[in-house]
Amino acid sequence: MFSKKLKIISHKLANQCIKRNIHLVTAESCTGGLLSAIFTEIPGSSNWFDRGYVTYSNNAKIDLLGVSEKNLNNFGAVSQEIANEMSLGALRNSEANLSVSITGIAGPDGGSIEKPIGTVFFAFANEKKIILEHKAKFNGSREKIREESILFVLNELLNLTL
Repeated sequence: MFSKKLKIISHKLANQCIKRNIHLVTAESCTGGLLSAIFTEIPGSSNWFDRGYVTYSNNAKIDLLGVSEKNLNNFGAVSQEIANEMSLGALRNSEANLSVSITGIAGPDGGSIEKPIGTVFFAFANEKKIILEHKAKFNGSREKIREESILFVLNELLNLTL
């Protein structure tokens, strides 16, 4: 289901989290739970992975993560502001101490001039504050954009857990 590269990195991340007593929570939109799936493929992942939110719709973002409806209307679901709110909401509604959110346009439809297909926003938070924001522009198919998003998150989480 996942490439060997993604599996190797996720195992390294698991070891880092266990060693540093880090518990992760995810808030995913365009990746639809793929990040959570790669984490839970690892036996014993409950020792470091608390939970994952798949908040594909705006209502899910509002209901599960406390994302502001006003901000969704002002900035759109695919924005740094919403990624930040997703990450903070996931952290607030979990037992984790490190969160990551992903929101973007994986295609093949839905892009615009301002936010073309492949635009993805990420936010990482700990201790109730955003510690890393990132906007990426990935190219390729829906599958490729989602895989590149997961790869980016895994590498950043590895760096954050050193």
